[in-house]
Amino acid sequence: MGDMQKFAILTASHRIWAVSAIHGELDLLRNIHAALETRLKRGDRVIYLGNFMGHGTKVSETLDELISFRRFFLARYQNFPRDIVYLRGSQEEMWQKLLQLQFATDPRGVLQWMLDQGVGASLQAYGFNPQEGFREATAGAMQLTRWTNKVRRAMQEKPGHYQILGQLKRAAYPDNGTTLFVNAGINPSRPLETQKDSFWWANKGFQQVKGNFGPFTRLFRGYDPEQGGPKYDEYAVTLDGGCGFGGKLIAACIGLDGQVLEVLES
Repeated sequence: MGDMQKFAILTASHRIWAVSAIHGELDLLRNIHAALETRLKRGDRVIYLGNFMGHGTKVSETLDELISFRRFFLARYQNFPRDIVYLRGSQEEMWQKLLQLQFATDPRGVLQWMLDQGVGASLQAYGFNPQEGFREATAGAMQLTRWTNKVRRAMQEKPGHYQILGQLKRAAYPDNGTTLFVNAGINPSRPLETQKDSFWWANKGFQQVKGNFGPFTRLFRGYDPEQGGPKYDEYAVTLDGGCGFGGKLIAACIGLDGQVLEVLES
């Protein structure tokens, strides 16, 4: 049903733990991980629903924690790398675009828009003042390329950081095809394979889901740009508790039938 280059297809799953948008809130993530360590069972799978970066003050440390927990998870019950999934969120998408800012037709305008969306916290996490980007953009494409390369190298120097961004998936679902996990949205009028960037930008589309989406009987997302709080509707579930904006980080345990079995909040 799906392209495994784009989508994570979870096999031999018993339960799925889905973690909402983190936004660099290290302490809240550590609390969730500590709770998961006492609850994980053989056959459980873990999905991080995007937006690990941005907004919070400990973006780099948050990625370190994700990598550390991944090691623990793989060692426990001899799990495989495919059993723990990281979705691309709007923050990770913007970060990838930031690293290619020299190709934008209006780099200063694009950078300002990204900063307004919270990407400045990720820049600062790797030792860069966002104002540097404006200065380099004014100096021309060649100078801006040098700057984005410096940003990329700074991330590459952090073990595992650049690699984890290379593993991001657009969406995830178990191989029984009942539940779909996304970052922030979908376009209900388009099939799964043609969603493209709807997964992190089509917030309104997610809110319009009032029935099955293709074979999926229930959809889960980890980020609501409107900060409306968690919503456990029949067909579309929002797990965002406002982490990164003074709210809570949420992890939900979900059965293969789409039922929410347990909710953790930090």
